Amino acid sequence: MSDVGAGSGRRVIGRSDGPSPSASAPTGRKVLGRSDGGQVDEPIAAPDRSASDRRSRRRRVRRLWVVAIVAIALLVVVPTALFAVGWWRWSALPTVDVASALSPRNGRVGTNYLVVGTDSREGIAASDPNAAAFLAGEVAGARTDTILVLHVEGSGATITSIPRDLWVTDPATGQKGRINATFAKGPGNLIRAVTALGIPVDHYFQIDFVSFGHLVDSLGGITIDFAHPARDVHSGFGVDVAGPVRLDGVQALAYVRSRYYEEGIDGKWRMDPTADLGRTIRQRAFADALLRKATSVRNPFVLFGLPGAIGAGFVHDSTFGYPDAVGFAWSMRDTDPEPVALPSVPRRTSGGADVLELGPGSDAVIASLAT
Repeated sequence: MSDVGAGSGRRVIGRSDGPSPSASAPTGRKVLGRSDGGQVDEPIAAPDRSASDRRSRRRRVRRLWVVAIVAIALLVVVPTALFAVGWWRWSALPTVDVASALSPRNGRVGTNYLVVGTDSREGIAASDPNAAAFLAGEVAGARTDTILVLHVEGSGATITSIPRDLWVTDPATGQKGRINATFAKGPGNLIRAVTALGIPVDHYFQIDFVSFGHLVDSLGGITIDFAHPARDVHSGFGVDVAGPVRLDGVQALAYVRSRYYEEGIDGKWRMDPTADLGRTIRQRAFADALLRKATSVRNPFVLFGLPGAIGAGFVHDSTFGYPDAVGFAWSMRDTDPEPVALPSVPRRTSGGADVLELGPGSDAVIASLAT
């Protein structure tokens, strides 16, 4: 220990150059020298932690605000923006005024959506790499290639295909003809032909070749389980193996349009003997798979982007707004539609035309669609 100004009244501070009584001083205390040569322990003041605690609290609060803002954006802002984009794209889709042809509710519980696929080639260029599938059997104007009734009642749904060759009375002319020919006088005339069968129609959807292909592609393709290899050299369809096969938009179109469907059985190609009846069965199966795929979409970017992906080839009735579309998609999200056949039998008219007429059991199917 060194004396500094001994006898001057100043305190002497000891150093720890070696063992000394100060070596055993309690931790957190410092040893001070006294002017008389003695020592005294003086407590070390505890550091002020209040400022540090305040800074930590401020950092936690800032983090909480960031988390809250992000949560609000995810839960409110993003869905609202997606809804707005979907509404904007939906509002750009063409509509058709068929309100006068739609059916009154009259206490019915279920809702019927008439879904019509047309063979319009509008918008398909001959230079398109898929033109062969789209333009095969090119015709002027547009006709109905597929007629489906989606019946939704509570948590259940059915899909019924109406054969395009079904022999009916044309509401516009009063003459007998195939039901697909009634479309020549407009969608309203087709709706009236369907309701004349006893099937109410609440809403109307129409899609052409191009939009159908875009819809399938936007969903990543549709998987169909084939019992055998299959082909149609007229529509351009063909799968080389049996089992589940994912079809893209062009392949799907060729499949649902197939009227000369062949299956490879025991090394030989065999024509489907059911003709248009087999075609309607395949259309129901595909429509079922397509609807299940569309309503199973959980990605909001895909879901709200569907109207834009479909394009102008999709037409809906003017009474079906965007909130209706969102509500429809929501109600169908866990629904697995059941394909239902509308019984029909072939016959030949006096003029030699091969057509179909309603067969035994059709009354029960039609009654189920009128509930």
